[in-house]
Amino acid sequence: MGVFSKTCEYGIRAVLYIAHRTIDGSRVGIKEIAAEIDSPESFLAKILQDLSRKGLIQSMKGPNGGFYVEAENLQRPLADIVTAIDGEEVFSGCGMGLTHCSEKNPCPLHKEFKKVRNQLAHMMNTTTIGQFNKELLKGSVTLRK
Repeated sequence: MGVFSKTCEYGIRAVLYIAHRTIDGSRVGIKEIAAEIDSPESFLAKILQDLSRKGLIQSMKGPNGGFYVEAENLQRPLADIVTAIDGEEVFSGCGMGLTHCSEKNPCPLHKEFKKVRNQLAHMMNTTTIGQFNKELLKGSVTLRK
């Protein structure tokens, strides 16, 4: 099980795959993306529509259409994908899901979870969408289960 929702996991994997495949200016279709990241196509289509509306990826209709990532979006942090799909809660919420957890009213996990949550936020804010293109080309990282 991952840290993020299943929707967010597919979203991150899809955006990284799209960025990797379209660095040369090409477009990639939903069938290929779904196959390459091991995702149900209809579920992924909804995620990509949402990310496109929010400007993280772009889409073009027609025979040469498909999804792509504009060059300036390659510099955006992965945190932008997470907050677009799951919201800020993953970077600020309680590890036990309690709504009343705070510094003044901590849950049993508060102190330790806060450290982990802050490390996660730092990693996702300092890692860019385009960062893994070289590793994906070499095959040293994967987007499949």
